[in-house]
Amino acid sequence: MGEFNIVEEMSISLAELKEKLDVLMKEGEGKLSYRGEKTKVYIDAFVEMKGKEAHALTEKIIGLNIPRLKDRHVVKIVDVMPKDMDSLRLLFSNETITIKEEDLKKILDVINN
Repeated sequence: MGEFNIVEEMSISLAELKEKLDVLMKEGEGKLSYRGEKTKVYIDAFVEMKGKEAHALTEKIIGLNIPRLKDRHVVKIVDVMPKDMDSLRLLFSNETITIKEEDLKKILDVINN
């Protein structure tokens, strides 16, 4: 197997990944690797949002300027789309981050609009 050099590492939502896989399929004459196909099947089953919508929502949440909230947290929020405060808190249960109640409400307001 060849060597890989990681040039950049960034978090993207499942909706954005779905669009990137679609582009790869078009460029590669409709063929993905085994893992790519498995990923595509999973994404097609669970992701309803379009990549542009997910990106816009990500930008809105980042625009709230919530302290200690990282890109990976925002992507997790966009992928899960929690509907209530308990679901949103659950996303941060394994993290060492604490977010204020009013900031959590801001996030829910952005998601529900």
